[in-house]
Amino acid sequence: MASIVVPGEHVPAQHVNLKLGPGLLQLSAHRAQPPNSHLIISTRAGQLDHSANKSRWWVECNARRYVPASQESVIGIVLGRSGDGWRVDIGSGHPALLDGLAFEGATRRSKPNLKVRCQSVSHLSNQSVLQVGALVYARVSLAHKDMEPELECFDAQTHKAEGFGELSGGFVMQCSLRMSRLLLDPKHFLLPFLGSRFPLEVAVGMNGRTWISAKGVKQTIAVVRCIEAVDPDGAGMEEGDLKKLFNRLEI
Repeated sequence: MASIVVPGEHVPAQHVNLKLGPGLLQLSAHRAQPPNSHLIISTRAGQLDHSANKSRWWVECNARRYVPASQESVIGIVLGRSGDGWRVDIGSGHPALLDGLAFEGATRRSKPNLKVRCQSVSHLSNQSVLQVGALVYARVSLAHKDMEPELECFDAQTHKAEGFGELSGGFVMQCSLRMSRLLLDPKHFLLPFLGSRFPLEVAVGMNGRTWISAKGVKQTIAVVRCIEAVDPDGAGMEEGDLKKLFNRLEI
């Protein structure tokens, strides 16, 4: 049964490689506690959730604005240069910093050139959801309430790109933060269902942005409509109802 927590409540999160997501905070050990022990509390009200192996914990709630958390993948938009790096909009309260060396194989003499493109990125309802600029798929390397978040475009363990970097072409849509987590769940039915119908490439950011690259416009529209239909903040369709919707799209 799902556990509901409120701000300040103790959370029994334990794992060798423990990673905390949004809504959780790890405090330093008190004198009365053994050394190397840590107290984890919730910072928001919502449903306490964790991954299958209990290595990742977070609080699921109906948040509208993304709060950066370390190790989470995000889709950002380059706003401009900032010293040797870039300022990137990731949908949080403050822009994130992306260093010029935060790419696979980048050196001080060889850095990537993320040029701002005149590309309109808008929702299919003609409502603007993202600003104009180069798109990057990155990972949050630093997230602290008193500092601007920092990004990097490589895997922390292998130092390889592993899919991170600039996203060329495609289409970006906005969905709820909860829907982003569902899309990243390998057990969720939506992406495997769509992938079995036509070739599809997707990058999901935990900041509520999803990049879609399909063969044609019809396929792209179908993916967007299906994600909107399954989104818990939208219609919240189950797998059976989604198949009926997909058949009506005539793809």
